[in-house]
Amino acid sequence: MAKISGLQREVLSLYRQCLRACRKKPADTRLNFYNHTRSEFHRNSSINKKDFGTIEYLIRSGRKKLETYEDPGIRNIANL
Repeated sequence: MAKISGLQREVLSLYRQCLRACRKKPADTRLNFYNHTRSEFHRNSSINKKDFGTIEYLIRSGRKKLETYEDPGIRNIANL
C-alpha cells in the first residue's frame, strides 16, 4: 500500500469528521447531509494532487463549513 501524504491525511480526516457530524443530525434529514458531503468531496476529487494551494484552501473552507453544519440549529441541508 502506498504511503499517503500529509495533505491526503488531512483530507481523509476531514471526510471522516464530516461523516461523523452527519450521524448527529435528525434521522429524517441525515441522508441529505451524507449526500451533500459525498458530492462535495467527489466534485473536488479531480484536483491535481500537486496543487497544494487549492487543496489547502478547500480543507480550510471545508472545516469552516463543517463547523457551521455541526451547529444543532442546522437541521437540514439543500443539496444544490
